[in-house]
Amino acid sequence: MAQAENPTLVVRDGPQAGLRVPLSGEMIVVGRDATCDMVLAERQVSRQHIQIKRAGEDYRVVDLESKNGTWLNGKPLKGEASLQNGDQIDLAQVVRLVFVASEATEPISPDAMGAATRLRLDRDARRVFIGAHEIDPPLSLPQYRLLELLVDAKGAVCTRDQVVRAVWPDAISEGVSEQAIDALVRRLRDRIAEIDPDHQYIITVRGHGFRLELG
Repeated sequence: MAQAENPTLVVRDGPQAGLRVPLSGEMIVVGRDATCDMVLAERQVSRQHIQIKRAGEDYRVVDLESKNGTWLNGKPLKGEASLQNGDQIDLAQVVRLVFVASEATEPISPDAMGAATRLRLDRDARRVFIGAHEIDPPLSLPQYRLLELLVDAKGAVCTRDQVVRAVWPDAISEGVSEQAIDALVRRLRDRIAEIDPDHQYIITVRGHGFRLELG
């Protein structure tokens, strides 16, 4: 399928979910500053966080030396990288963007897949369902943030640093102990096991981090 003349950058989740900025010029800047082409009102996002620029027929994402980092499809971005339709760009682990090369191929979020998904999230209400059953009482905010990070990674390994950034964004500079991370993972496993004790959803990858196993 031919790439659309004007690709679009879409905010995938968070308070500004659904915000769309077409890439009609040579480049756009994304960040917290009011002068950016896409303004994201999140403290962890740098004033000028990333740039999306045209490179011939392609587009590239550039990290503008952001304080809290940028991830492309779950991997830390250093410098710049080319973009493909459906690529996911995480800013400071608090805002997820999707690069849409053609509106006809905009990716469907996991939430839109309905009951066919073994584990699904209602992000607006911060509710979690396993099959037809809801986890009740609801997960704590740290537990939910961890699960959301793992779901969005789609089976990729999330490092301990990514967990800290997603779960405790205000504590990045102070540091979070490995014991605290392990305790959180253990509590989340226990809550999920209340609904489905026969499947290990959260896998520890020694020396790397954690991933979600839905199969």
